[in-house]
Amino acid sequence: MNIALVHDWLTDFAGSEKVVMEILKIYPKAPVYTSIYDPKRVKEFKNIKVYTSYLQKLPLAKKFRRLLIPLMPLAFEQFDFSRYDIVISSSTSAAKGIITRPGTCHISYCNTPTRYLWEPSIDRRASDSWLKRRINHKLRLWDVVAAERVDYFLANSKNVAKRIKKFYRRDSEVIYPPVDIDYFRSTGKNKKDDFYLFVGRLIPYKRADLLIEVFNKLGLELRIIGSGSEENKLRAKAKNNIKFLGRTPDKELLENLKSAQAVIFPSEEDFGIVPVEAMACGTPVIVFGAGGALETVISGKTGEFFRRQTPEALIEVIKNFKPEKYKLKDLRCQAEKFSAEIFRKNFKKTVDKMYSDYKKKMKL
Repeated sequence: MNIALVHDWLTDFAGSEKVVMEILKIYPKAPVYTSIYDPKRVKEFKNIKVYTSYLQKLPLAKKFRRLLIPLMPLAFEQFDFSRYDIVISSSTSAAKGIITRPGTCHISYCNTPTRYLWEPSIDRRASDSWLKRRINHKLRLWDVVAAERVDYFLANSKNVAKRIKKFYRRDSEVIYPPVDIDYFRSTGKNKKDDFYLFVGRLIPYKRADLLIEVFNKLGLELRIIGSGSEENKLRAKAKNNIKFLGRTPDKELLENLKSAQAVIFPSEEDFGIVPVEAMACGTPVIVFGAGGALETVISGKTGEFFRRQTPEALIEVIKNFKPEKYKLKDLRCQAEKFSAEIFRKNFKKTVDKMYSDYKKKMKL
């Protein structure tokens, strides 16, 4: 059985790319098709056969990928998947818009319906000008058509399944994304240092700006791991108690996750892998009470929610936060529900069933 994977782009290695790597462990011979690939920044795919679109040849495409978003539909429609039995797309954007023949089953693992198209209140990156809003209108029309091409949808959370139903009018099956709980593990002797931690890309919807404002007022140490378009602006606002560590090696990330008082997660996410990685390390979390976090964090047992994205709401939770009340056993037990092993088992079982159903339906 010939299987191919499709991913929006490979220009950074973050949560969705980790999902693709786990899928490749199930189907190690599958090639990956993508719009743009930067092997210098995404070294994890060096031993994988990667096919790129015509966008790869454009000057500075890897650096200015966001400017090419209006061209993504054509990039994915031009791929030929006629020799494959199953194509699995991993998509937050245009990868689900591939065109397959009737003999090819297309299963889309949807990390989210494209946020900047459908939920600009969460992600404002593409709606802050008249021109962007005009382009978005055209892209929304294409996005609905693209969703109709998918034979079966998988959602990375119940939260995303609701969005798929709302925006695409399609049902989906939930398979939570994988977390490497074997790597993100507590030794049982974690020494908690006197700092809080944020891990994520420094882009507007991740709401690191909220943390800057809060910790400027509190004077407590905040460490920020990650980089992005907002980094210089955030650095300019931050006081000396806020430390920017940039993109750290995995070992340094692990040590910070294990030794933080808490990991703070201020954005509304589709699922949110970072809180689960923190819990796997024996560290409680403080999260905005919306989106996927409601499915992964147990209030009072593995972390705390703040219900409004305001400095006042977050400050109140931090002032009342007592890290010693959270038990390693509870944190670890919750994280283990989202292990990579469980993901691979559920994913393969579901794909096999969907393909069997597809063959019966198409009478292949």
